[in-house]
Amino acid sequence: MLHHLSFAVADLQRAAAFYDAALAPLGYVRVWTARDAIGYGLPGGGDGFAIKARSEAITAPGPGFHAAFAAPSREAVDRFHAAALLHGGRCNGAPGLRPQYGPTYYAAFVIDPDGYRIEAVIHAPSDTAATS
Repeated sequence: MLHHLSFAVADLQRAAAFYDAALAPLGYVRVWTARDAIGYGLPGGGDGFAIKARSEAITAPGPGFHAAFAAPSREAVDRFHAAALLHGGRCNGAPGLRPQYGPTYYAAFVIDPDGYRIEAVIHAPSDTAATS
């Protein structure tokens, strides 16, 4: 459905340090780097997500908006959450099952340094996904 998504960021280096660390456990890497922007995706592929430096004030969308990144395992969701918190993110929901979204919906929620709400999620029974 979506081809890609971009977030405006106030400090590209700060945002890059955050997203490099938070997205790595999910298997996503920098696929391109420009003077004022960085794209992330699967190794050897194109970008599905980008951060772009903006000089004007950044206003992240409020409640009701978030971006969810697919995770390969429950362990990856746990590592995403831990890495995000170590690199300037704020917890917006610890890793765990979210039965209100489905019996195997395992996710973690954080707020990035610019105020964007992001999530890592996997839908898989615990016997086919690593658990923490």
